[in-house]
Amino acid sequence: MSRGYEPEEFIDPRQVSEERGRKVQQPSRDDESRDQVREEHAQGAGSHTDSGVARSPELRQAYEIRGRTYRLRTSEIATMVEASMFRTVAQEDLTEFAYGGDKGRIRPDIENLMHQGLVEIESIPHEEMGSRKLLTLTKNGHRFLTETQSAGKGQVLYHGFTKPREANHDADLFRLYQKAAEKIERQGGRNLRVVLDYEMKKRLYRDLAKLGPGRASSEQKHLVAERHGLQAVRGKIPVPDISDRIRSARDGERARVDLELATSHYQGRNLEEKVRAGFSIYAHAEDALKLRRVLGQQELTAEILSL
Repeated sequence: MSRGYEPEEFIDPRQVSEERGRKVQQPSRDDESRDQVREEHAQGAGSHTDSGVARSPELRQAYEIRGRTYRLRTSEIATMVEASMFRTVAQEDLTEFAYGGDKGRIRPDIENLMHQGLVEIESIPHEEMGSRKLLTLTKNGHRFLTETQSAGKGQVLYHGFTKPREANHDADLFRLYQKAAEKIERQGGRNLRVVLDYEMKKRLYRDLAKLGPGRASSEQKHLVAERHGLQAVRGKIPVPDISDRIRSARDGERARVDLELATSHYQGRNLEEKVRAGFSIYAHAEDALKLRRVLGQQELTAEILSL
């Protein structure tokens, strides 16, 4: 479900960082170890997971950012990166995909991140679930990832909650991405960077605006779409929810997979445009059957992958 942004909505310095990393200063190892022991004891980390298996947690490393010292495990930084790539993630999905379902391991990580003011969790209303707990980065969390360059070159990061419907949609994209990434990795490919529709539309609308006032011709739209690796369909340029930049296993070349999260609200024409644009279509199990019927009515052959 691509969001229907207008061009002026894309100017939002709150969400997209232009900062680059600074040198990270670390205190002495002795100081870090003493603080670590006190911190682990206070949080009860490393006791027992829900499965009853004793776990020896990774020691947290100290990072000094703008006069503040943060102590984080690798898994905690990875959690922040996951959340920032999609704006928000559902806590249950984070547990399933990032922690292998281990609630005993995710709990101290989330508590530590919240204690240090790097993430926040809210119960967001949901049409079908009533509400669910979603996690997003705070401004300090976003700054930490940017200045330590933890997310990799070129990856755009986001923070802060949006409207409930958009927040839930962004959280669903995390699950969609995990399903697609699993398929790509089974085929030997490697995921390099995640590009959300927000980022793609921002660049696309900028190029369309350069064409000047009035309607752009079909040929002009085709050229702009091609420049962004997209296709013009019936005078429109469909934009996927996620564009996954990958490295191909066969030849090592870079490629991309465009992913769309379709819902039961999709009309025939809208779904047809996404299919003709070459997107891989995913849907929740309860929506997939209806969408397959819609495709049949449009006499289109396409696979609806289930979340």
